[in-house]
Amino acid sequence: MTRPIQSEYDPSYQKYVELVPEGDFLQLLDQNTAETLQFFKNIDPSKQDYRYAEGKWTIKDVFLHIIDTERGYAFRAICCVRGDDQTPLWPLPEDVFAANVDTSLRTMEDLMEEFKAVRLSFRKIFETNPVEKFSFLGNGYQHKISGRALGYIGLGHVLHHVNVVRERYL
Repeated sequence: MTRPIQSEYDPSYQKYVELVPEGDFLQLLDQNTAETLQFFKNIDPSKQDYRYAEGKWTIKDVFLHIIDTERGYAFRAICCVRGDDQTPLWPLPEDVFAANVDTSLRTMEDLMEEFKAVRLSFRKIFETNPVEKFSFLGNGYQHKISGRALGYIGLGHVLHHVNVVRERYL
């Protein structure tokens, strides 16, 4: 699967697409999965519920946000791949989601298992559909979006948040 062109997604996603290195998408996804799991596994348990400022998410909150968002990208990608250009793909209400969960009740190991399951599901969309279907445009929020773009955006979103945790939490 080739890198999406800018007309396939809203410009606000450019920062995520740019984070994805060149290479085979599925190999990049597998590498990112392994590196993300290793990254979160290596975070000292004493830091997992740390907030770098009042009102900011904890590290576990960030990880659950990654998981929730990937679920949303997967739904959007399957809509695009199946040729649905009618369903409006509204943005995920990340602050509402975060306000309605208590990750202090979850272990990092539990979140890692959930990430693996969600990532496997996300990967299956890209592994099992013909490449040409990923250029179909769905009805993204304020801009058309392709399944291909959603794959790169999903991967870049994870890279972005791992960088945020490195810079602000550790």
